[in-house]
Amino acid sequence: METLLLNDEDVRDNVTMAELVPAVADAFAAYERGDAQMPPKSYIDLPQYDGDFRSMPAYLDVRAEDAASQWDTQEASPGGGWDAAGVKWVNAHPNNPDQFDLPTVMGTMIYTDPETAVPLAILDGRTLTMLRTGAAAAVATDRLSIPDASSLGIVGAGAQSYMQLRAISEVREIETVVIADLEEERVAAFVETFEDDFDVRGGTVAEAAGCDVLSTVTPVESPIVPRDAVGERTHVNAMGADAAGKHELADEILLDAKLVIDDYEQTTHSGEINVPWSEGVLDDDDIYGALGEIVTGKKSGRTDADGLSVFDSTGLAIQDVAAAHVAYEHATANDNGYAFDLLGLAD
Repeated sequence: METLLLNDEDVRDNVTMAELVPAVADAFAAYERGDAQMPPKSYIDLPQYDGDFRSMPAYLDVRAEDAASQWDTQEASPGGGWDAAGVKWVNAHPNNPDQFDLPTVMGTMIYTDPETAVPLAILDGRTLTMLRTGAAAAVATDRLSIPDASSLGIVGAGAQSYMQLRAISEVREIETVVIADLEEERVAAFVETFEDDFDVRGGTVAEAAGCDVLSTVTPVESPIVPRDAVGERTHVNAMGADAAGKHELADEILLDAKLVIDDYEQTTHSGEINVPWSEGVLDDDDIYGALGEIVTGKKSGRTDADGLSVFDSTGLAIQDVAAAHVAYEHATANDNGYAFDLLGLAD
C-alpha cells in the first residue's frame, strides 16, 4: 500500500471549514465518551535555540451517528463511523522568522490505519494545525456564544486570525469584524483580505473585546485584555496560550466567566488558565466543564442566564487526527497529493 504525501496546498484544497468544524466536534464527542486515546503532549525543550518540539499522538473512534452530517458529498464520505490514528510532530521556534526566514511553527502529521499500522498519509502539520485550531474555536462559539452574534473581535493579526474568522463565520452570521494588532501592516493585510465579505476594520483591543465574540491569538505572557473591555455577554475564545507562562486575559475575566476548557491536564499546564492556576487564583470550582461535555449534551452550552463565557483552547491531538481524516478522504477521492511506496511493499 502506498502512502499519500499532502503538502500545504493539498491540505488546503481538501479541507473545508464546513466539513472540518463538525469533524472536530465529533472528535470532542468521541474523547468525552471514552472512544479516543490521547496520551499527554510531550515536550522537548531546546533553550539553546529558544525553541521546543512537541509530540502529539491520538486514536479516534467516531460513531456513525456523529459522523452523519460531516460530508458535503456522498462521493467523499467514508460511510458511517470511522476510526483513525496519528501523531503530529510540531515545533515552536520564535526566532525563525527573523533569523532564518522560516515560520515560527511547523509540523508533520503522520496519519495511520489503526488496523494495519500502515502510514496512509504524511501531511503538512502546520496548515493542518491552523485549520483545526480555527475549527475548535467555531465548535466552542457555536455552543457558547449568543445565537444572534454578529460581531467578531480578534486580537492578533497573524495567520490564525484568518482561520478564526473563516471558521467562526461558519457557525454565526458574522457581519462586523474588528482586528487589533501592534503591527499596522498586518492589520491592513487582514482588512484587505476580508473587506469584500465583511464590515472589517482595524481597532483597539478594547474595541475588539466589546464584540459579541472575541478570539485572542497572541503569544503574550502578560494579560492584554482587561475585564472592563469585555462585553457582558461576550464569548471569548482564548487561543494563544499553548505553553506555561502564556496569559492573554485578565484574571477577572476568567473568574467571572462560564469557563470551558478543552482538556484538564493541558489547560492547567499550558492553557490560558495556567498562570492563575499555578498562583492559586483559579481552582477546580472555577471550571464549568470541558467542551466535550457540552458537545455530548452532558452539560449545557449557552443559556439565557449566561453572561460572559470563555473557551480555553490548548489544541488537542484528536483534532489533528480528525482534520487529517478529512484531508485524506477527500484527497483520495479527488486523486490529489503524491503517492509513494514509503514501506517498499508495492507489488
